[in-house]
Amino acid sequence: MQEKTFIMIKPDGVKRKLVGEIIGRIEKKGYRISRITMLTISERTAREHYAEHKDKPFFNELINFITSGPVVAMVVEGEGVIEGMDKMVGATDPADALPGTLRFDYAVSKTFNIIHRSDSAQSAEREINLFFS
Repeated sequence: MQEKTFIMIKPDGVKRKLVGEIIGRIEKKGYRISRITMLTISERTAREHYAEHKDKPFFNELINFITSGPVVAMVVEGEGVIEGMDKMVGATDPADALPGTLRFDYAVSKTFNIIHRSDSAQSAEREINLFFS
């Protein structure tokens, strides 16, 4: 089934010059990037994007990190892309990520984990609308 999802290369991934590598892996998998932009996220957008974490102790650190530099936001399309990107990205904590996943290969910590991916069709729709409306 053809789906679309939201992917964001976080400031640490951009700073470490991993954008080309990540895009290459997405395209080599056979997915299509239908929209892409580089931007620095405002605090307001960051708070809306991570609203589900607002009561967690790491919320302010998360907001400070995601607004600390440019990100690359993308809409990625393909058959089973939500589950496929979940597998490609790997666990939030790179210590728990499987070998060959982006986070296992490139992330340095749970905070600096280089990439965000939507975890459901509903999240994808909300995040795409937030970044591409």
